[in-house]
Amino acid sequence: MSPDSAPAKLYVILGSHACRTGMLLLEHKGIPYRTVTIPTGGQRSLPLAGFPQGTVPALVMDGRKIQSNVVLARALDEMQPDPPLFPADDARRREVEEAERWGDEVFQMAARRIALGARLHGLESMVDRGDRGPLGPLLWRRTRARSAGTRFLCRFVFNVNAGTERRLLDELPAQLDRIDAWIEAGVLGGERLNAADHMIATSVSLVRYRRDLRPDIESRPAGALAERVLPAPPGWGAAGRG
Repeated sequence: MSPDSAPAKLYVILGSHACRTGMLLLEHKGIPYRTVTIPTGGQRSLPLAGFPQGTVPALVMDGRKIQSNVVLARALDEMQPDPPLFPADDARRREVEEAERWGDEVFQMAARRIALGARLHGLESMVDRGDRGPLGPLLWRRTRARSAGTRFLCRFVFNVNAGTERRLLDELPAQLDRIDAWIEAGVLGGERLNAADHMIATSVSLVRYRRDLRPDIESRPAGALAERVLPAPPGWGAAGRG
């Protein structure tokens, strides 16, 4: 089916880990869709298009308008049960839902702020300055726009400064340990990926853009999960730019 005839339309912003989760959920189901990439910050205007919130990803499908990846995963399982995003076993489903909600409510924002914290040290502290990677270019295609935009987001939107960055980095090892434990327990990284895999792997992928954090992350099971779900492009960070 061609993109123009795809039944689903997904509003996204460039390089967003949350938006990539929405894309992965649709791809997991094999549902054709087309993306509408809006300028970073433009998501606030989505209520003018009939959405309840100014957030992305925002899906239009079968006459429904859906926001929030937690809501989206359940809506997709309702609309198209196979392949499922959650285990059939009740106990295992509860474990996956716990991981998914933590990924959405805690780790997604932590990863966003940690990645933005790289701006405090200059864009060279990001692999390839954020121009490319598992999520593609981050937020803006042009490096100059990314430099100015991330500076604004740090100062006026997400409260990222030397103090908050230090706290976020102190908390990160325990968060990665938690993900590794879920992988060891089979909640994440099983033979068939689930909603929590798609939720968490994108956030790990975002943190991988920081040059100082990438080696430790990629040595962990969490890094292997991220690479499985969102492989890094060939030569990412090569020629001394890693």
